[in-house]
Amino acid sequence: MYKTVRAKIHKETRQGTILYVLAPNESLTDELSKLEAEDGLLKGELKIDDGRHISSDQRKRAYATIADIAIHTGYLPEELKEIMKYWYIAETGADYFSLSDCSMTTARLFINYLIDFAMKWEIPLMDTAINRTDDISAALYSSLMHKRCICCGKAGELHHEDVVGAGRNRKQIIHLGMKVICLCRKHHAEAEKIGRETFNERYKVYGISADKKICKVWNLKTQ
Repeated sequence: MYKTVRAKIHKETRQGTILYVLAPNESLTDELSKLEAEDGLLKGELKIDDGRHISSDQRKRAYATIADIAIHTGYLPEELKEIMKYWYIAETGADYFSLSDCSMTTARLFINYLIDFAMKWEIPLMDTAINRTDDISAALYSSLMHKRCICCGKAGELHHEDVVGAGRNRKQIIHLGMKVICLCRKHHAEAEKIGRETFNERYKVYGISADKKICKVWNLKTQ
């Protein structure tokens, strides 16, 4: 289900932030009651639209990534743009949008989708994924989920930012919550040689916490 709502912060608790949510001109009680979990709560994703229009940098990044995918697939860029937009809408439930005047949030999420698509299908980009987005965490996550090096897009391996310890069997370590990055053999060796801080500053990357999905992709222990 996808609905446009308005939300207001109520208070902070140890469990997280409590929000008041209003769905203007909508009657959702019957529909939402069918989706309640056993604890009586609804589960879903929250996407905040900040109200600003797409920036020129976002537009350039989106079109550059579309061009890279078009070259690889054989489609004309303008044709591929519409195809990718409809696929994104179909998968996310978002409303139709234009890259000429959509919100910055919509542009950011669509660019994330394009980068994830390129990584999934091993489509080379003319620039790094990091330079194509203003949502670096999303690019880092996609690279881990598809095992593509965040620096160059080649086949990658797991790089630990958290210290594992010499002699320990990495397959037996509980990785849930550990800081990791996906790097190819070349960039992995570079990271080990020059150190974490220098490498992260050079490539504008950082380790992100491995969740259950990442652990499953890499066949890592979670408990």
